[in-house]
Amino acid sequence: MQDDPRKHPTRHARQRQYRLLAELEAAFDTIIDRIEALVHHYREKNRVLSREQGPEKRADAWALHHPTPDADWLRSALLDFWYQDGQDGRVTRSYIGLIAADARMLEQVAEVNQAKDAFARILSEIREHAADLIPEIKAILPFRHPTLHAHLIGQGLARLHLKQCWRSLPVANAPLSRVRLAWYSSGRSIKRLSVREAETKLLALDVDAPHIRIQLKQLAGIPDGEPLAQVQKQAPLMRANLFFSEPLADGRERRAMNVALPLFIPSADGRLPHHNAPLPSPQEKRTRAKRSDERLEDTPFLPSLRVYRYR
Repeated sequence: MQDDPRKHPTRHARQRQYRLLAELEAAFDTIIDRIEALVHHYREKNRVLSREQGPEKRADAWALHHPTPDADWLRSALLDFWYQDGQDGRVTRSYIGLIAADARMLEQVAEVNQAKDAFARILSEIREHAADLIPEIKAILPFRHPTLHAHLIGQGLARLHLKQCWRSLPVANAPLSRVRLAWYSSGRSIKRLSVREAETKLLALDVDAPHIRIQLKQLAGIPDGEPLAQVQKQAPLMRANLFFSEPLADGRERRAMNVALPLFIPSADGRLPHHNAPLPSPQEKRTRAKRSDERLEDTPFLPSLRVYRYR
């Protein structure tokens, strides 16, 4: 009797899995090697400055939660690829900072980002064609680098946080005159739902619960064609407003970008542009005025699903 082919991957499928895993391992190795090279350059730059200008002198840098953003801090920030106990898989840790980057450092940042892009592309292919490899990937990749694995065990951490592996290092397009940093904590994603889609989601919950029955009754009282909005509040993030020293080729004089990792800024003289020091953490209460063109009602129509009606 032949084995059921659905229970066993074909030879072609296994070969593709082996190829994808090998490619991902190689891409991960490249990320680590290029980050180490970047950190080494930063360390050597600080060492030269210290020797030439005094023991307290280092490359111009600033970090939100670290008084001395030296090479050890940068290495820890760029190689933090791990889940921590109780961490939401959708959430990543941030390392807010600014680094004055010379031409060689900017090249190295670009090389790191190229390696991260390659890692992300291969990982996307694995998710599509060999998703069952993901748990194995999170467990085995750290073993390829003894120092990283030692850090993993020493911190009581268990596995890779894949998004923290492939998120890009932020870099400014051109030299800046100033940087304005501010927490953005009112972000949200809005997904349109039909009445039928909302009903299906409610029915997947505990339909015997009184509050679910009430919401199903409310839903039945509106037209089938009415669009609804499911709202997901996004985690606070740091936004950097960059003001260029000279207009870009397209005429832009400024740019806004979200920064979760140190921002590398082109600097011929090794100095940072003028920048502010934002609060250590975002304020809990909303400080921005509510938009006058807000299209959603103030209170949720289906609280269990965070679904709102449009005005």
